[in-house]
Amino acid sequence: MITLVLTACPPGLRGDLTKWLMEVSPGVFVGRPSARIRDELWLRVLEQCRDGKALLVYSMNNEQGLEYRVHNHDWHPVDVDGVTLMLRPAAQTEPTRSTGWSNARAMRRARRPR
Repeated sequence: MITLVLTACPPGLRGDLTKWLMEVSPGVFVGRPSARIRDELWLRVLEQCRDGKALLVYSMNNEQGLEYRVHNHDWHPVDVDGVTLMLRPAAQTEPTRSTGWSNARAMRRARRPR
């Protein structure tokens, strides 16, 4: 069983993949082709996808029961003690802005009797 997720790929590629896989949602394909067909479809995706993103998850005879392939994707498979996990990039946070009050003011407020 395979699941193929395409993002920002040409419509012709989606039409080409529907010959072998079923499109259950826009850009999401599932099917049960042989390993040879799966590899040929992945090569076709790599050739035609260009700047788009592709993620392939397929059944494999290992502890997890699946394997990953990625192309131009933000998430990357990483092996951790024999288990493949998807590494998500850290969220980009904006630098914190100061409130405009100095440390001296905070110290004065702390010493002031209440």
